Amino acid sequence: MNDKGLHKSGSKGISRRGFIARTSSILGAAALAGQITPAQARTAASAAAAAGPIGNGAHVPALVIGTGYGGSVAALRLAQAGVDVHMIEMGMAWDTPGSDGKIFCNTTAPDQRSFWLRTKTKQPLSNFLGFPIDKDIPRYTGILDAEEMGGIIVYQGRGVGGGSLVNGGMAVTPKRANFGAILPSVDAEEMYSTYYPRANAGLGVGLVDPAWFDTVDCYQFARVGRKHAQRSGFPFVFVPDVYDWDYMKQEAAGTVPKSAVAGEILYGNNYGKKSLQKTYLAQARATGKVTISPLHKVTSVSPAPGGGYTVAIDQIDTTGATTATKTVVADKVFFAAGSVGTSKLLVRLKATGALPALNGEIGKGWGDNGNVMCGRANHLWDPTGKVQASIPCGGIDNWDAGGAFAEVAPLPTGIETYASFYLSITKNPHRAEFTYNAASGNVELNWQTAWKQPSIDMAKTIFDKINSKEGTIYRTDLFGLNKIWGDHLTYHPLGGAVLNKATDNYGRLHGYTGLYVIDGALIPGNTSVNPFVTITALAERNIEKIIATDL
Repeated sequence: MNDKGLHKSGSKGISRRGFIARTSSILGAAALAGQITPAQARTAASAAAAAGPIGNGAHVPALVIGTGYGGSVAALRLAQAGVDVHMIEMGMAWDTPGSDGKIFCNTTAPDQRSFWLRTKTKQPLSNFLGFPIDKDIPRYTGILDAEEMGGIIVYQGRGVGGGSLVNGGMAVTPKRANFGAILPSVDAEEMYSTYYPRANAGLGVGLVDPAWFDTVDCYQFARVGRKHAQRSGFPFVFVPDVYDWDYMKQEAAGTVPKSAVAGEILYGNNYGKKSLQKTYLAQARATGKVTISPLHKVTSVSPAPGGGYTVAIDQIDTTGATTATKTVVADKVFFAAGSVGTSKLLVRLKATGALPALNGEIGKGWGDNGNVMCGRANHLWDPTGKVQASIPCGGIDNWDAGGAFAEVAPLPTGIETYASFYLSITKNPHRAEFTYNAASGNVELNWQTAWKQPSIDMAKTIFDKINSKEGTIYRTDLFGLNKIWGDHLTYHPLGGAVLNKATDNYGRLHGYTGLYVIDGALIPGNTSVNPFVTITALAERNIEKIIATDL
């Protein structure tokens, strides 16, 4: 393949960047000739820069499928290396306020912005105090996808910024002793000396002020969680996050609009969270070499006759209907659609003959990061507070002894619940596989609900002991009738195109030059903690190598 295409547009049509540059020069000449004012020229050039999405027939040096952690890292570093990048995002831009003046809706009042193309919400907690809480909503390209497959619901962010829009922002670097089990082919020294620090800096990771934590009302729930953990002999650890802690202090003081303190988390955060829109993507756009097409979905990637890859794309509207189909040529393609999106697309492309030379590891090694949830009913002398910051900042570590790390999670209902709530990450060994069903034309996952039992057993090593010590019981009203464990979901899908198996040791797909995986699909099923810092650090490592050797 001709890598010269990485630095200038090929013969298949002018690139968007080329169009913008040409438009700017024409407008500048017009201004010099006195036809329009310089201010009008700048305004028109800005309009050209903001002009529509990727055009049919475009030729792009680098196409990134997805705008989550891996894709954002790739786009920024490629742009800094002088490469023009176009990003394709299935979800919306999330840059325009709704009728309430806010971009995102509140956790306690989901509307059409909340869920991806559903007519009824599918909330992680389906019940409260014995009543179902899901409600009817208009079908819309909302921010949270609750994708059901193989007996598990996989929650994924939809929009520019991917999962960074909807997660709690817990930015945890795994303990170095555990790293060999996460990514055995990767040099741990290199990751911990270079790429984890780079990722933490790029993401804007910070730690809650422990003194403030000890006094503020909105973290009463976490202090109760700490007390119960320590009374049972478990280490409680403060966990870094990408929230703006100074902003949260002002929220709690009532001097700025509330965001985390108002319970915003599941359907986006309007103010304080440093999502990728504010970090990597903002930097990428500032280079002038990165453009993004929201509400676009890649349907096919195949070798182009003249080199590079032909990429088929559907443009959709906010009902999910296809409004246009486009074909573009890309010199290099980076798969960054998330573990599920990347895996499903690659499995389909291999099975249908678009990319038949992909190897037999495609679709394998998928896991749920051992996610399982539970709630505990505390005594009346342990209220958890009716105001709870939606950003978790602490965890209970029993990984070495019991195979579980539990996030002390908020339950921001706006009322006193006397409940402690937890999301556990466990050392669950089960791995599933994506396969193509030719009869239905669908990619399926062979996950089994029974595979969650090890996660429950590992989480019980913490919470059975706490309940015994405190004389408390599990809540049975959160996940359905008399159901204690939220074992039906994951927030942390990983694997499906595993590093050094489906790809080489830097994410290059076997069988094709110029195709890369650069997201959570590379990580085989578990990171021992919340995964996005590891996804980001691995992407930093891989893209540095790719830029040095492949461009």
